[in-house]
Amino acid sequence: MASPKIVKAKQKFPIKHWSHSSLMSFLRNPLAWHKRYVEEVYDTPSSPASIIGRAGHTALEHFYGGIPKEGAIDLGLEYMRTVADFEINFGKAKTKTAKKKKREQMERDYLQAVEFYLARPPKYKVLGVEVKATAKVGKLPLPVKAVSDLVVVSKVDPSGVDIVDHKFVAAFSPYGADKSLFILQAIFNYYTVKKTFGKPVRRFIVHECKVSRNADGSSQMRRYIIDFRAFRQEFIIFNHLLRDATLHLARMRVFLPNPSDIFEGENSLDIYRINLAPEEYDSHFHPDQ
Repeated sequence: MASPKIVKAKQKFPIKHWSHSSLMSFLRNPLAWHKRYVEEVYDTPSSPASIIGRAGHTALEHFYGGIPKEGAIDLGLEYMRTVADFEINFGKAKTKTAKKKKREQMERDYLQAVEFYLARPPKYKVLGVEVKATAKVGKLPLPVKAVSDLVVVSKVDPSGVDIVDHKFVAAFSPYGADKSLFILQAIFNYYTVKKTFGKPVRRFIVHECKVSRNADGSSQMRRYIIDFRAFRQEFIIFNHLLRDATLHLARMRVFLPNPSDIFEGENSLDIYRINLAPEEYDSHFHPDQ
């Protein structure tokens, strides 16, 4: 008799877990979230900045995995060149020639950014690269999932570990380690790394690399450190937020678009339009009536 109840409980939610990107998407634009994380349709083009960031992550993944600098940079560039045109939001670049020029600029920006990062790469005793894991958190209905760029031996606690995150950005974050997005992401990674390594997780370290060159010659790199011992209240907020988001998710029957979303606003309105049944167009007010 226990099995049917378990199956029924699992069917209450359209997803198997929460991730940081999934939660942020759900809070920003539920309809776009539903398309990506429930229907698993990934046809929304990515911005050039996103492609550059992924290429940078690819290079650093291989570099910290043991591949020499030049080889790691080449692998990041190879990734960029495998991305098809239809996967990129070129903005005003519509012609084949304009798109080619945009791609060339993307490659130059990537090479410049990754050279900035690897000119003096942060040194760590690496325990894991691109560590993917899922973890159950207390009594929350859904587990959490995260990917950690690096898991390293903590420099402040040799018996513990630190999590390292790389970001390639157009501008440095204004709030640094106090930025809410950093803290939420850090807690996702905290739970998954703690489960995977079974050691105290001391810090979440963010290395931001500014893609464009600073005119004043200042450093292209900034580091932000989140010490988990100083963020106890944020863990409480995190648990409440995931609990409330999950309960809200279980009650939602209609996912409304958010046209003001700067990332996926237009796309969400298109999805909403497609999901309207043909007869609904005929049965509602028309401006000419």
